[in-house]
Amino acid sequence: MTAPSHCSDSLYGELADFIRRLYGRPEGGIPLHAPVFSGRERELLMDCIDSTYVSSVGAHVDRLEEMICELTGAGYCTAVVNGTAALHLALLIAGVRPGDEVITQPLSFVATANAIAYCNARPVFLDVEERTLGLSPEAVASFLQEQSETRAGECFNRKSGRRIAACVPMHTFGHPCRVDELLEVCRSYGIPLIEDAAESLGSRYRGRHTGTFGLAGIFSFNGNKIITGGGGGAIITSQADFARRAKFLSTTAKVDNLFFDHSEIGYNYRMPNINAALVCAQLEQLDFFLKEKRRIAASYGEYLQHSAVKFISEPRHARSNYWLNAVLLPDRAERDGFLRLTNERHICTRPAWKLLNTLPMYATCLTDGLQTATQLATRLVNLPSGVRR
Repeated sequence: MTAPSHCSDSLYGELADFIRRLYGRPEGGIPLHAPVFSGRERELLMDCIDSTYVSSVGAHVDRLEEMICELTGAGYCTAVVNGTAALHLALLIAGVRPGDEVITQPLSFVATANAIAYCNARPVFLDVEERTLGLSPEAVASFLQEQSETRAGECFNRKSGRRIAACVPMHTFGHPCRVDELLEVCRSYGIPLIEDAAESLGSRYRGRHTGTFGLAGIFSFNGNKIITGGGGGAIITSQADFARRAKFLSTTAKVDNLFFDHSEIGYNYRMPNINAALVCAQLEQLDFFLKEKRRIAASYGEYLQHSAVKFISEPRHARSNYWLNAVLLPDRAERDGFLRLTNERHICTRPAWKLLNTLPMYATCLTDGLQTATQLATRLVNLPSGVRR
């Protein structure tokens, strides 16, 4: 059955009914995304408890880092407490300093901008593109061409006088952005690229895993991600010096375990072994989760193929993990009507995040007008996307 081609309460009601059929839930609530613990989670948790190593030292933390490297092809992985901490550390190690600017996108979870602010730097919000929902290479190239200049081999914003220290694209809802083209633009201006791959574990672009294109990439294992440890995050990189620095700073910059000697300000960011145990058990099931995600996405795509409700499919050259399925409604009023109807029927749908430049703490940050991001933010809706066992 395909959806009607017009937008109306009837269409939205039929889509709600379809979601119930898709999830085999004729009644009761349907969450947006709930974790599934159907593997060795209990076994590995009990192993962790029995070992007494439940904090930031333990075999599961080491194994998690090995598994992420095996999955992504990255040379090194550092496990930390969450994705925000991962991005904060990655930016610090990339050389972001107080007073710098960092290019990123406004269509993202607030953690992307917060990590920049933790470095006492300023986000610069540039436009996204509809086909990937990610940072537009053309927008970045245009901004740098018009507003930047090079001084002593570094890129500066002519208008603000601040150094442009990094670029942070985000792979929105698990869909890879055109990170290869962004990397080419950034390299031409000497700007390091750090991938916010928090939502895209299992996603690939041109055959490479997200997070492996730039100087570093970060992942999140928050409770609503494709795999979870209840919390947790990771930094990946191909550079040994970067990885050593990440491990050092994430363990409070300790240089001597016996005498509590610390050589600089560090961070208590190392992932606890008990969280890592959960992540390891979840990683063992990732192939199944990815297969189910793609099955769910294909069902939505087929149902909506002749509808005025546009399903967001994976971009060209990409294989998305479809962490959260998304649709575009015709306008804000239609979006709001659909959100009300589905949530009144206990089917959890949600709008996209508020654009980060509209939040009070980032309202004075530079933007390029954000035409596409503004249109998307008023029309995007996430549909239930959880995996069932």
